[in-house]
Amino acid sequence: QVQLVESGGGLVQAGNSLRLSCAASGLTFENYAMGWFRQAPGKEREFVATISTSGRTTIYADSVKGRFTISRDNAKNAMYVQMNSLTPEDTAVYYCAARRGIVARSDRTYDYWGQGTQVTVSS
Repeated sequence: QVQLVESGGGLVQAGNSLRLSCAASGLTFENYAMGWFRQAPGKEREFVATISTSGRTTIYADSVKGRFTISRDNAKNAMYVQMNSLTPEDTAVYYCAARRGIVARSDRTYDYWGQGTQVTVSS
């Protein structure tokens, strides 16, 4: 049974940082590209970042490029996103997701999802 569990969310002030983690189990982690997505109240879920199986390829949404850094540790079956210079517009539930094979922006192509972790950025 595949499980993805996010952690690290919380309430922060604008300009501060957070690091989210995603712990994976029940799958051969190094065979899966991983992604972060987010959903703000009243909005559709949107792509944040994705990382290839090896970690050598990363893709970011324009809205987070230069502020967020995605990474993974295949030895620990874990993925992370370091979020710096947070703004209230980053407030959302953040989800990690896994898809077998190559990186992708589309959430419809991901096979497994976590339950999400809330990030709230106050102004």
